[in-house]
Amino acid sequence: MKTKHLRLMQRAYVILFFCFMYLPIAYMVVFSFNQSKGYALFTGFTFKWYTSLLHNESILHALWVSLYLALFSAVIATVLGTAASLGIASMGRKSRLLVTNITYITTVNPEIITGISLMMLFVAYQRFASELDFLPDNIMGFPTLLIAHIAFNVPYVIFNVTPKLKQLDIKLFEAALDLGCDPRAGIFQGHPARDQPGHPVGLPHQPDLLHRRLHDLLLQLRYGGDTAHRHLLHDPQEGQPGDLRTVHHHVRGHSVHHSDFQRNGEPQLPPRPEGAERGGRVMKRFAVLLLALAMTVCCAMPAFAAGTIEVTEDVSVSDDYDWTRFKGQNVAINVYNWGEYISNGSDDSVDVVAAFEKLTGIKVNYTTFDSNESMYAKLKSGAANYDVVIPSDYMVAKMIAEGMLKPLNYDNIPNFKKINQEYVDPDYDPQNAYTVPYMLCTTGIIYNTTMVDKAPTSWADLWDEQYAGNILMFNNSRDAYAIAAFKSGHDINPQSTEEVDEVVEELKAQKPLVQAYVMDEIFDKMIGGEAAVGVYYSGDAITMIDDNPDLAWVFPEEGSVLSVDCMTIPAASEHQEAAEMFINFMCETDIGKANAEYIGYTTPMQDVWEVLDEDLKESEIAYPSEEKAAKEKVFTALSDDVNSELDVKWSEMKSYDEGGSSLLFLALLAAMVALACFNIWRKVRRRNRNQY
Repeated sequence: MKTKHLRLMQRAYVILFFCFMYLPIAYMVVFSFNQSKGYALFTGFTFKWYTSLLHNESILHALWVSLYLALFSAVIATVLGTAASLGIASMGRKSRLLVTNITYITTVNPEIITGISLMMLFVAYQRFASELDFLPDNIMGFPTLLIAHIAFNVPYVIFNVTPKLKQLDIKLFEAALDLGCDPRAGIFQGHPARDQPGHPVGLPHQPDLLHRRLHDLLLQLRYGGDTAHRHLLHDPQEGQPGDLRTVHHHVRGHSVHHSDFQRNGEPQLPPRPEGAERGGRVMKRFAVLLLALAMTVCCAMPAFAAGTIEVTEDVSVSDDYDWTRFKGQNVAINVYNWGEYISNGSDDSVDVVAAFEKLTGIKVNYTTFDSNESMYAKLKSGAANYDVVIPSDYMVAKMIAEGMLKPLNYDNIPNFKKINQEYVDPDYDPQNAYTVPYMLCTTGIIYNTTMVDKAPTSWADLWDEQYAGNILMFNNSRDAYAIAAFKSGHDINPQSTEEVDEVVEELKAQKPLVQAYVMDEIFDKMIGGEAAVGVYYSGDAITMIDDNPDLAWVFPEEGSVLSVDCMTIPAASEHQEAAEMFINFMCETDIGKANAEYIGYTTPMQDVWEVLDEDLKESEIAYPSEEKAAKEKVFTALSDDVNSELDVKWSEMKSYDEGGSSLLFLALLAAMVALACFNIWRKVRRRNRNQY
């Protein structure tokens, strides 16, 4: 009975394990065919995400890089690992044990440890090489990635090849040596050394034919023992033990008699099949022709591209700008932008990053952040080096004050003249020395019409208990503070720490009603119907409404926040001119149109607005009426004391709880400790009982 229960528990464990591991994957596979972007509600079957994937040049490029990396690392690691296995097999016992244990280190260590070790090695090399002119000092990228993968793969090749070497008969290698091979050829090629003294007449030089003779030799070793090599190198007598001419050869299922190997008394190998040699020459010529054709096309492509400013079917750029001056220089820039904030090739849109790379030859490493605060913290820590960053207006002012931005050379950004004058010389950058406006947005309320009885009309409605547990709030301090300030009648830009404390109390009072504090997570939650009311930015609201028509947008009657997101260059950037080229590219009319239509945000360029689709051009969300625009307010930079107080109070508010959760946590902790003590007591009692 005990065994039966044990088996049931084992099966239940296995089932639960596989469910835990693979059900989420199956869930994601199913929802990859979902009409909307959400994972909570299946709105319809579609292949559009896979279609957009196949048209996304950045993803396809990443796929090809992965394939190249896998192929090259596997081939190189196989060669190196096989050679290492042969070397280890020839070592003495102690040396072999030492080397084998060292090889085990990379497989036993967690991958992250090995990865960090390799990264430190590459950084150390780069610093060392920078002091020496004859060493390349810029190996970061594909070379280091390839080296790291080879380092990961080689031990596994060794562990797979070594057992196979132990299974091989050493006589095979010795036979190759007896046939005239040197050790290298015996291992890797199977070619006997040509023109060596004592080379037998008619001995084949082709690897496949040599294999046949080695097979003959193994048969001879089986039947004739130590005289095998003499019978191969000399003409043996009829009837002698191990006579090669009396041995029938079984090669590839054919029985071959010694007469087939004789011509004028000399041993010969069977002739190659008729036409094989000619066919081989034809295939070689065909391969050479294909290679030459490919090289010709690759060399000709730049010539075809020269003199044209058309990047793709949908994108063309100004012809009075030198877009190609960095081609062939292996320049790469790092761009740091908000999530879902650029046209990326999905939904039949323009892949802006891929178009820029194609036009300029500059590689773009594109990454995203979810709030101004997280972006600022990362740049401040020095953990990463970026060339283009897109913060909001108030954060721009803070970064300028702290010397975190470089002044721009507007000679490299001639498209700046396309920016509407009302966005030039703003308060956050009075002399317009550091910024180029990218997009504008307002904050507002988005709600699900099927989940609320009464639509919200003001920020104060977010404190209404009818929405309890269904409210999504901003997960950043400035936007959340602004909502509470609108509700309580305070300024969204506090002037004192006391004012900050008063407004944060409003947020504490709201917290029990809030389902979650979110940023980009709001997409899945609102589209999937997981929450009834949320607060977010106007452009993203347009995207969510397109995916779920049940959603609607409200400009609160108290007013809203107008934010300007700007393209800037961090002070630590090493590629300012290339970064300025990227900024200028983003201000091209076709590129601005592609971005505005994809993300739904408000463009600061009049010529872009004029070419927008009519639905977006007339959108009340992206381009509100003058009455609503008059109620918009903008963030300004806060003093250090006020800013510090806001950060502290926001952290306290996020961790604030009325006590229920703390008591529950303590109860769970006490239960875990009690359970651990009980298990220890039971084991001690069992051990004492067994001693008697």
